[in-house]
Amino acid sequence: MFKVAIDGPSGAGKSTISKVIAGRLGFTYIDTGAMYRAAALFCVRKCVDIKNEPEKATELVKSITIDLKNSENGTIVFLNGENVTDLIRTPEISLGASNVSAIPEVRVVLVEKQREMGNRVNVIMDGRDIGTCVLPDADVKIFLTASSEARAKRRYAELCEKGEKVTFDEVLADMKKRDHNDSTRKASPLKPAEDSITIDTTELDFNESVNVIYNTICERLEK
Repeated sequence: MFKVAIDGPSGAGKSTISKVIAGRLGFTYIDTGAMYRAAALFCVRKCVDIKNEPEKATELVKSITIDLKNSENGTIVFLNGENVTDLIRTPEISLGASNVSAIPEVRVVLVEKQREMGNRVNVIMDGRDIGTCVLPDADVKIFLTASSEARAKRRYAELCEKGEKVTFDEVLADMKKRDHNDSTRKASPLKPAEDSITIDTTELDFNESVNVIYNTICERLEK
């Protein structure tokens, strides 16, 4: 099986770009971030303080079922059979996902599921610790990044398009907070794998970003 790991901070475009490239290559796309978001949504619904009640959060995550299904419109996320694709993309759940992913016991549960998926088919898997932890044997490891302002601008436009009432300053503050949480957590912190290729998309548009990453993967496929 050929494995591609794409890591990077929130809002770097990992999911959107990975979906397009997976489609081009005929690979299966696995959005690991969506799994943490779904876990966070369940904890929020159960009124669990994720940051201060990690044991309760862990027990809840152990009890849920998360399914990912690829479609023409992207990945559909099911939480205990319910389609929660749109519900997990709010700023509140984004921050919740960052907090729940910092719990080592939660990561053990979800990483096992992710590895099982990655061993079955050719995959492109994106997240924050795919190349360093989930798929350390990936054939291609990419660390996708951009400035916090550029990432916040993209996320703000995405939320506005969905009708969310947020300000750019709020999105930027959430972005910086999540960057800090993800890069300083003890459990599998966000960082490039030693053998990863760093690609900065601050000055690139979407199509340029896709082409750079697609060509990088194809070069390795041809070897």
